[in-house]
Amino acid sequence: MHPAVPRRPLTATVPSTAPRRRLIAGGPSAAWRRLTAGGPSSALRRRLTAFGAAALVLGAGVLSVSVASGAEAATVGAGSYTETLPPGAKLPTGCGDLSTNPRKYLTANAPAGPVPTNDWWSSLLFKKGDDCNFSQPLYAGPAAYRPVTSGLGLSYQTQAAISGSGTGLGEYHYPYAQHIVVGVDGLRAPQALVDGWSDWTVTPSWSDGSRTLKATIGHGLPMSFFQATGGDALLTITGPPTAWQNAGGRIGFSIGGHDYVAYGPAGATWTLSGSTIRSGLAGKGYFSVAVLPTDTGTSTADKIALADTFGRYAHQHVTGTRVSYAYHQSAGTVSTTYSFTTTAREGSGSGTVIALYPHQWRYLAGGSPLTRTYVSPRGTMKIITGTSFGTSMKYTGVLPEIPAVGDSTGADLAQITTYLNDELADPAAFRGDDTYWTGKGLGRAARIAEIADQLGLTSVRDSALNVIRTRITDWFTASPGKTSRLFYYDRNWGTLIGYPASYFSDEDLNDHHFHYGYFVAAAATLAKFDPGWAADSRYGGMVDLLIRDANNYDRGDTRFPYLRDFDIYAGHDWASGHGAFGAGNNQESSSEGQNFANALIQWGQVTGKATVRDAGIWLHTTQAAAINEYWFDVRNENFPANWGHNYSAIAWGSGGAYATWFSGEHAMVVGINMLPITGGQFYLGDYPAAVRNTYAELVRNNGGEPTVWRDMLWQYLALGDPDAALAKFRASGAYSPEEGESRAHTFHWIRNLASLGQVDTGVTANHPLAKAFTKSGLRTYVASNITGAPQTVTFSDGKMLNLAPGRTVASGATNWAGGTATGGTTS
Repeated sequence: MHPAVPRRPLTATVPSTAPRRRLIAGGPSAAWRRLTAGGPSSALRRRLTAFGAAALVLGAGVLSVSVASGAEAATVGAGSYTETLPPGAKLPTGCGDLSTNPRKYLTANAPAGPVPTNDWWSSLLFKKGDDCNFSQPLYAGPAAYRPVTSGLGLSYQTQAAISGSGTGLGEYHYPYAQHIVVGVDGLRAPQALVDGWSDWTVTPSWSDGSRTLKATIGHGLPMSFFQATGGDALLTITGPPTAWQNAGGRIGFSIGGHDYVAYGPAGATWTLSGSTIRSGLAGKGYFSVAVLPTDTGTSTADKIALADTFGRYAHQHVTGTRVSYAYHQSAGTVSTTYSFTTTAREGSGSGTVIALYPHQWRYLAGGSPLTRTYVSPRGTMKIITGTSFGTSMKYTGVLPEIPAVGDSTGADLAQITTYLNDELADPAAFRGDDTYWTGKGLGRAARIAEIADQLGLTSVRDSALNVIRTRITDWFTASPGKTSRLFYYDRNWGTLIGYPASYFSDEDLNDHHFHYGYFVAAAATLAKFDPGWAADSRYGGMVDLLIRDANNYDRGDTRFPYLRDFDIYAGHDWASGHGAFGAGNNQESSSEGQNFANALIQWGQVTGKATVRDAGIWLHTTQAAAINEYWFDVRNENFPANWGHNYSAIAWGSGGAYATWFSGEHAMVVGINMLPITGGQFYLGDYPAAVRNTYAELVRNNGGEPTVWRDMLWQYLALGDPDAALAKFRASGAYSPEEGESRAHTFHWIRNLASLGQVDTGVTANHPLAKAFTKSGLRTYVASNITGAPQTVTFSDGKMLNLAPGRTVASGATNWAGGTATGGTTS
């Protein structure tokens, strides 16, 4: 554990099938613990840092992973992984024999290939904890769902449940509270299975031998679509509903302050009796149920008019969804198209009603949303109709590292040189031997290598590069007799797990993007100086496998699910593999998700793999928008108005939390969404006023300046007020760096932002590794060439930079050039 944060366990009700977790004193409320029963994802625990050589403290005991003997290895270039589970290692675990049969809860209709995990609906497939037959609530937005024995429960909530104080730990949720169960009369299914899925929809299925039900639900779908056999369609309402229309095959009714409409086929009728609504569906077996927008109003005529609008699409069932994206390098933009496939059960129409999240409607390319809106845990959702919509976002670039424009002369050069030389003997400072803490050490070494190269300290640079090369090569070699540091591929689950695993990256398939992002990023730094090591014929193929496991960018690759950790429609990663919590899935360290995306950009650029690079650019750009909306709420529009925080440490399916499960320190609550600070984290500075506000709230909540993780928070503050951050650093004296940080990198980052100023989002470039900064109205342009060929970079305002191989150049208000790497692709 972090030495500055004493902890004592709280008691939480956790199912016996889930390991006990240790919570901090004064931690999350009882309401939150109920919502998250089943245990947090590893994203909520990774700061528990008491380690043995190969053991992790995990709440109730010690998990020791040891490999007694070697296993057969599959070679990938010069690297290798094992396809035989190492003795003592654990597989993904869930209900029954799920470990070896992940298709246990699929029907015969489900797609072949690896099962998806880490999604909003994963608890329906990856059953775990106290519900081995159905699932935990599924927060699709705007509606939430929960399968039960008689059908599909449906909930739409517009009032947040808030706990905690405005200056203390707390959370908000729109918890699942069932309004309706949609089913078939007499249905008593023993379990709900998965009949199919697409990019952001899922089709649960029920059967009791006599009756069947299938439902298609998804992100952004205010309508759910049903097929039923063996009996009448039956809607069981929580409390007697008030019907405001019953004609023409549809019935509109109100319950819980919200309006719903059930649409039957032509010729169907609905009968309301007490708390049930039923229809024989004119013998056709299909129907749909819609929740109407929040601001329907009190007029019956208004509700009927809206029901008419939805009714045009009621029998055009959504049967597929698919994303496509493109990086337009010359324009410095990223476009995304979200497509819906619909099947007309009646007529020949197409399209559906679509609700857009804020990170989508703010960047909508063409058209305007309807005036109607929904409340959601992510903020206001706006409605459009059609078969697709597109977004267009600026890509304003990342860098391998901030340039040494301010610490390359005088006393500051002497200071940074001292800091770097202090790292000569141990640049990685590994804190553990598992995948996460290995990754943290690799990330630390990569930052030191980048800075030392800029400043010409070749001995420090080479020391860091040698550590990276040695440690990653070790992990990428599954040699006979090896006892640790190897990757195992499980064909059943379609996943690559590193052992020793950490924070349930094995049992729960948690956090692969967090862990592996550090490996890929360090490999990209190494590839600049040792391109031979990064070749596919040597270790580049193993890097690619880690990328594909966490977020497979290739739909044609059936070894891994497509974009495992990334929720395509929500615009961000989910940390938990199973998502079996009352609050849905969760993501804490959004910044480590961005570290993975940035790693893809760097790796793809240095190796000439444009497909990987462009996938990273899309992930990074999309998720940057989502993070600024849903973790930092930079416009103060998405969080409940009376919550009392302008920042959320954790995004849950049902809400958010100003809390962690590893510490009650405000500094860590805030800092967890900043680390690791790299040249891929400039998006945190896109809204400098929000940076200053978040830091001010931290100080207010903390009752003063932070005393732990100060380096992370100063680096964050530097994106909004670099002069203030530099003053705090200079006045700090001795402090304990965050586990993956170094004094060298912290000083380098803050000092150079003080020279460059703030991120300038008004300028793009025709190059992925380019960024503009502004100070006192004057602009500095920065670009980095990590290839072996000369490059010319043109910014959107006409500024041009000529880059020699391996060089980073800053030009404008400040001027500097450095870097000696000559590796990378020559194309």
